[in-house]
Amino acid sequence: MSQLTARPFPQALVDAFHRQPDVPAFEHLGRAVPRRAVLDLAGRCVRGLRAAGIGPGSSVAVAAGVTPEAFALHLAVHLLGARLTGLRPGLPPGHLARVLADGIDVLVHDEPSDSPGLRAAAAAVTTRLGLEKDLLNTAEPASPDDLVAHGRPDDIALITLTSGSTGQPKECAHTYRSLTAGWSWQPARRTGRVAGLAAAYARFLLFGTLTSAVIFEHLGLCLLGGGTAVIPDPPLSFPEVFARHRVTACLLTVPRLHHILNALRTEPENPVDLTSLRALLVAGSPLAPHKLAEATERLGPVVHQGYGQTETGMLTLLTPDDLARRPDTAYGSVGRPLDGVDIDVRDPADGRPLPDGATGEIWVRTAGALTGYRRDEAETRAVLRDGWVRTRDLGRLDEHGFLRLTGRTRDVIIVNAVLHYAGAIEQALAAHPDVDQAYVVGAPDERTGEAAHAFVVPAAGRRPAPAALRAQVADALGPASVPATITLVREVPVAASGKPDKKALLERVRAK
Repeated sequence: MSQLTARPFPQALVDAFHRQPDVPAFEHLGRAVPRRAVLDLAGRCVRGLRAAGIGPGSSVAVAAGVTPEAFALHLAVHLLGARLTGLRPGLPPGHLARVLADGIDVLVHDEPSDSPGLRAAAAAVTTRLGLEKDLLNTAEPASPDDLVAHGRPDDIALITLTSGSTGQPKECAHTYRSLTAGWSWQPARRTGRVAGLAAAYARFLLFGTLTSAVIFEHLGLCLLGGGTAVIPDPPLSFPEVFARHRVTACLLTVPRLHHILNALRTEPENPVDLTSLRALLVAGSPLAPHKLAEATERLGPVVHQGYGQTETGMLTLLTPDDLARRPDTAYGSVGRPLDGVDIDVRDPADGRPLPDGATGEIWVRTAGALTGYRRDEAETRAVLRDGWVRTRDLGRLDEHGFLRLTGRTRDVIIVNAVLHYAGAIEQALAAHPDVDQAYVVGAPDERTGEAAHAFVVPAAGRRPAPAALRAQVADALGPASVPATITLVREVPVAASGKPDKKALLERVRAK
C-alpha cells in the first residue's frame, strides 16, 4: 500500500473498530470496554469539541490519565484534524506555561490532572479550560459522519514533548502525513517481524502516559491487531502484574527490566506465573548483553529490544529469533532496521558517510519522522538534513545489518582536551563479570578540565575490585579513559522518563 492510498490517520483505527465492534479495546477498573463504546466516546468528544470551535488547524492541549475516555479524546482531536499537544504528568509550571502559550485554543483535562501548577499555567494564557467529563456528558451521541478523519496531510497533528533532560522540553511536531505513514498505524504494511510482534499484543499492558510517543505507537499496534489494552489496577507491581492480568505483551524500560530480574532472582521460592507473556519489548536505553541473556533465560524466548526516538518512532527491532539464529552478533545490538527505515553511519563532525563497519553518528530516514521542532528553527536545521534525521547517537552496522549503539554524540567527557564517550566506558565496565550495570557522568575538574566518574551496580553476590575495573577500562579503551572515581551502588536512580537519571548521579559527584 502506498502512502497516497493509505487510510488517513486515524481512519484505519476507526475502520478496524467498526469491523470488530464487540471486541474489547480496553480493560479498565475490572470492566471490558468494547470498540463500539470507544467509538461512541470519541464521537461525543468530536461533537463537544466542534461546538467549541475546534476543527482542522485548531489546537487542543490534553492533560489526562490513562483511561479509555482519555484515549477517545485523543482520537476525537485527530478525527477533527486539529493539533494535539499532550501534557504529561509532572511538567513544571514554567514548562506548562510555555507550552500553553503556543496558540492553544482549548485545554481539556481530567480531575486527577487538575493540579495547581496546571491551573496556574492555564490562567496565565488565553485558553479555554474544560473538564473531560463535562465534554463527554454534554455532547450528543455520535453519528457516522462524526467518525471520519478530516486531517490535512501537511497540518501538524501531534506535538510530543521530549523528556527535557537538557532543559526545556523540545516540541516534536508530526504531521497527519507522517502519522499516516507510521509503522504501527497501517496494518497492510506490516511484514515479518512487525506482524509477529503485533500477533503477540493480544493483551498489551498499558501504563504510564498516553503522551509518550513510544506508548502511542505500540498502543496502535495492539488495537489495530485486534488486541486489548489492559490498564492495570493499582498497585502496579512487577512482575506480579503480568500474572494478575494475564498480560501477553508489555513495553518497558531497562531499569524496570532490572527490577523484574532482581525480583525473580531474589524470590525463587515464590514463583510468578509468567506463561502468558509472548513479547516483552525493552526500550529507552541500551541493554547490556549479559542482562539480555539473563532475561531470555528467566523469561523465555519473549524478550525483544527496540531502538527509536520521540522524533522518529521505533527504528530497529531485535527479536528472539535473531538471538537464536545469530547469538554471536545479535547480543549487544539493538536489532535490524524496520522495513521502510534507512540507516546511515556518518562522521559526527561533517556528516560524511563512513565505510561499512565504522563507528559514527546514526542518521535515519523514515516516513514517520517529525517535521521539525515547533518554535525552534535552529534545532530543526541541526537535526533535519535533506530528509534524514540526525539521531545524535553513536554506533555501527555490522555485516548482518545489526545496529550496535556505543554512546551519544553529546554524552562526551573532555579530559585533558581529549574526547571520551561515556557510553564506551559504560560498555567496558559492564563487560566485567562482577558488574551488573554501569553508568558514567562527566564533571568539571581543576586539573583535567573534566573527569569521568563511574557508578557501578555489582552483579548478585559479587563485589568488584576498583583496581580490576580500572584495568578493564584501560585494556578496552586505553589508560586515558579510566574513570577518576568508581562508586559501587545498590541501584541507580531513575528519572520520570523511566531512564537512568544521570543528573542525579552528577549531583552525587558534586556533593562529594
